[in-house]
Amino acid sequence: MSLLSIFATAILPVVAMAATGYALARITDVEADALNTVTVYVLAPALVVHSLTTSALGGGTIVRVVAVVGAFTLAMLAVSEGFGRLSGRSEPLLGAFVLVTIFPNTGNYGIPLADFAFGPEGRSTAVLVTALQGVLLYTLGIYVAARGGEGDALSSMRRVFSVPLVYAVVVALAARWLGLVPPEEGTLMSTLELLGNASIPIMLLILGIQLANADVSDALRPVAGASVMRLLVAPAVALAVTLGTAALIGFENQTVARVVVLLLGTPTGVTPIILVGAFSSVGEGDGLDPSAFVSATVLVTTVASVVTVTALVAVLQSGAVL
Repeated sequence: MSLLSIFATAILPVVAMAATGYALARITDVEADALNTVTVYVLAPALVVHSLTTSALGGGTIVRVVAVVGAFTLAMLAVSEGFGRLSGRSEPLLGAFVLVTIFPNTGNYGIPLADFAFGPEGRSTAVLVTALQGVLLYTLGIYVAARGGEGDALSSMRRVFSVPLVYAVVVALAARWLGLVPPEEGTLMSTLELLGNASIPIMLLILGIQLANADVSDALRPVAGASVMRLLVAPAVALAVTLGTAALIGFENQTVARVVVLLLGTPTGVTPIILVGAFSSVGEGDGLDPSAFVSATVLVTTVASVVTVTALVAVLQSGAVL
């Protein structure tokens, strides 16, 4: 496929729906909070349960995905922490820098992208990766955001137990293991499918609304290093980790491997905005407000990803590297 075809089929739908949310937020006073609540507590869990219970992903493949995501997160943590310190950054801006570089937007950007680019298998993989990222965000992410702050980061990690996605993953995997998955054509599974399908456009509308409300006026220049790390370094690290995993324990499903690399190369997620606002120190670090820095990075990487993600999809779909 040509780059134009890839853009039209995989990237343009994502951009168009996010742009709709952006325009809606600019024209009206709509807020993303209510949509976020519905997505987090109803739509996303339904998507997780339906996708994982009906997915063709085997247990071995799931283990490999978990291994890649975990190894990638640790590798990027080391790289971004080292780069940030060598660049002279200090807390709380250092924590914000680490967050925006290691946590991609695998949810309201990655799931639709994987669905458009790789079909149902891509969607199932994206749901699994998003669930894993959710656990990491509300444990490791909270710790990184709270470094140098006044809050108790360890006690705040308990919030992971209030994230419905965690329980949705447990329920879905348990149902598969015990052979208790209801018939796909039944009422329960049909309802879950309907709710799950609704989550994809809603996620993109939320992304657009959040970008429209981001305050980035004073933070555009300092985000260059973070954007390069997220859009160029992170995909390279993801590819290296995936190839390393394949060499050590094998990775038979090449489509899943490619989707994981794609997801880990998406722009900065929006959850770091929430974490920095809730747990980071009040005030400015290195002359820049951490919240403004994170918001600017989310906006810049999302816009720039139109180019980088299109190229990444082209490379992965060609089979040149995996």
